[in-house]
Amino acid sequence: MPSRIRKPIDISAAAQKLLGFKSLRPGQREAIQSLLEGRDTLLVQPTGSGKSAVYQIAGSLLAGSTVIISPLIALQKDQAESIQASKLDETAVVNSTLGAAEHQDTLDRIAEGEVEFIFLAPEQLRNPETLGRLRSANVSLFAIDEAHCISHWGHDFRPDYLELAHVIEALDRPVVLAMTATASREVRSEIIERLGMREPRVFVHGFDRPNISLRVDLFSEEDEKLEAVVKRVEFAEKPGIVYVATHKHAESLTKDLKERGVDAVFYHGGLKAKDRDEAQDRFMRGDVPVIVATNAFGMGVDKPDIRFVYHADVSDSLDGYYQEVGRAGRDGQPAEAVLFYRPGDIASQRYKTGAGRVNSADLQAITDALVSKDKSASPRELSHDTGLSQRKVISIVHKLEEVGAAEKLTSGEIQLVHKKTSAQMIEAASEQQHILKEQRARRLQQMQLYAEGRSCRRSFLLHYFGDDTGSPCGNCDRCEAMGGMAIAR
Repeated sequence: MPSRIRKPIDISAAAQKLLGFKSLRPGQREAIQSLLEGRDTLLVQPTGSGKSAVYQIAGSLLAGSTVIISPLIALQKDQAESIQASKLDETAVVNSTLGAAEHQDTLDRIAEGEVEFIFLAPEQLRNPETLGRLRSANVSLFAIDEAHCISHWGHDFRPDYLELAHVIEALDRPVVLAMTATASREVRSEIIERLGMREPRVFVHGFDRPNISLRVDLFSEEDEKLEAVVKRVEFAEKPGIVYVATHKHAESLTKDLKERGVDAVFYHGGLKAKDRDEAQDRFMRGDVPVIVATNAFGMGVDKPDIRFVYHADVSDSLDGYYQEVGRAGRDGQPAEAVLFYRPGDIASQRYKTGAGRVNSADLQAITDALVSKDKSASPRELSHDTGLSQRKVISIVHKLEEVGAAEKLTSGEIQLVHKKTSAQMIEAASEQQHILKEQRARRLQQMQLYAEGRSCRRSFLLHYFGDDTGSPCGNCDRCEAMGGMAIAR
């Protein structure tokens, strides 16, 4: 088992020595102490609140290496460079940008215990060699950044995150730190369950962003709403983000803004990676003041001077909505978040979120491939045999695991649990999908209640995330309409 800190330690002194901190921010000390005591820990704090310092300090104090799972190469590089600029120990980044020789050299250093902080994308753990080298590294702390990605309800769900519980077990159960900027009670529960966290301590801090003015503007017609969005952006203090629901809307709204003389770019998942990067870089550098984007734009975005976040379309959940809103005003200066809302938007979003049924043909292909193997198979073999991507295979395998039809072995291979026929497995997976559909509907209802509610907007949001203030905020349209005295939910 990895070493734990048994004797008391002066965490403030360690923070000063390791990172030059004169003081710790709210939540940091408690989370570090929890990890040093060997307790799994879930830390929910906004971007910029110092979550990375928690694993840096705790990892330095625990004997053994620290693994950090981070979903974006840019985030990995930023965090690794931050450590390298401090007084902390050696770091290594394992991702798809490494050449073959550099990749092998990095794995060798990890296996020999020469690396304290090891940054990985979850996809890298598909490689059995990578996992084998980690097992030799005496991993004492396993930190997961953007942990909401493991939740079906997280706004950036990534199937490869679902593999992390198996990885943690294969590494002899190091202490687990899960970190995210936004997670409702439901998402927090799923993070804990899917990571197999054991009696974790949960720290939730800093959801309240009092410098961001919250409002919902109500419209009856779509054309009227879109005209209001364009006009508001035209005269708003910039830079700013406008979120939309579809690729088509991102492009058309950008065109409308340009016709009004507003320099804008669009960003969505349908663009080539090169074009997405160019649009994001232009906005982040300040070359263009407005970006119109789907929810594909956001993870890793930390531009402190964003003055507004407008939603031209309703989000499918408060989780995603507030995560996007939180990108405004990170410099502490006044900013505004406006939802441009038409009651019919809920029906449109309900239609979208009602999709996503189990693909019976893909499910059948995976089960047939496993049956043909007679024993077990790796995700890579299943991908080769079925023609499906490894990402798709992993997603389907987890559906089978959830209904007790398959299990993952310690070797990383998958085998069927021969208690169900193919027809029964498909039926069980379809029923599970029906449950997910109902839960999506409930989350959308919370979004509707926020948009149509008469109480303090901020109090409603903070109550949802479990970080209640208990009093009206005085900086939302409801409070302003009631002279600063809107009733808190």
